Amino acid sequence: MNLLARKTALITGGSDGIGYAVATAFAAQGANLVLIGRDREKLARREKNLMQYDIDLLCVAADMSSSESVPEIVRQVRKKGMRIDIIVNNAGIARFIPFADTDDAMLDHHLNLNVRSPYLLTRAFLEDLIASRGNVINVSSYFARRMLPDRPSTAYSLTKGALESFTRALAFELGPKGIRVNAIAPGTVATPQVESNMARLDDDARNRFTAMIQSIYPLQRIGEPEDIANFSVFLASEQAKWITGGIFPVDGGLTTN
Repeated sequence: MNLLARKTALITGGSDGIGYAVATAFAAQGANLVLIGRDREKLARREKNLMQYDIDLLCVAADMSSSESVPEIVRQVRKKGMRIDIIVNNAGIARFIPFADTDDAMLDHHLNLNVRSPYLLTRAFLEDLIASRGNVINVSSYFARRMLPDRPSTAYSLTKGALESFTRALAFELGPKGIRVNAIAPGTVATPQVESNMARLDDDARNRFTAMIQSIYPLQRIGEPEDIANFSVFLASEQAKWITGGIFPVDGGLTTN
C-alpha cells in the first residue's frame, strides 16, 4: 500500500542523513518530492538514486540559513507546476559550544536555520497546505528538554525549544483549516553532522560519550536515519489523521530517564 501516493513532500536538508532517509521512505510510499540541500553535487547524486521510484522529483540547491532562499524555492516549485502537501522542516545546525564562547554570528546561524527557516518556508506554502489539508513535520531534538555532560548546547537547545513551541502554536492555529503540525524529537542519530560533531571531541570526551550511550539509552544504541524516516511516513499519512500538535520522542528510550 502506498501511504503517500499522489502527495508532494518538500524536505529540507534532504541530501543526507535524516532528510535523505525521509525522502527515500516517502518515495517508496509513492510521494513526489521537492528535495532541498546546500550541496548541488550531492543533490545530483541523490536525484539519481531516487529516480528508481516512479515519482516526480525536483531538487533545489539552497542555503536555508538565508531567508532569500525561500522565494527561489517557491519559484522553482511553481515553475515545475507542483503543489506542496507535506513539509518536512529537517535542515538544521547543532554546534556544542560553551555559552561564554557562543558569539553573535553562531547564535544567529542557529536561529536562522533552526527557527526562521521552518517559519518562513511553512508560511510561503501555507496556501498549498490549506488547499490540500496538508501537514507539517518539524524535526526537533531531545536537546530541547534534556542536556548531556560535555555537550554545552545553549544555542541549539534554545532553537529546538522554539521549534517545538512553534509546532504547538501552529497546530492550534491551523487545525481548523485541516492542517496538521507535528514534531519529531530524535535522540542521537548516526548522521554526517553527528559524526562531524564527534570528530570535534577530544579522545577523553569521545570515550565518555560512547560509554554514556550504553548507560542512558535503554536500547543501548544510537539511532539510524531510517528510524526517524519510518515514523515520518506514519505522521505524514492518513493513518495519523487525528494527530496534531504532538512532539514525539523517537530516541531509543533516552527521555525515559
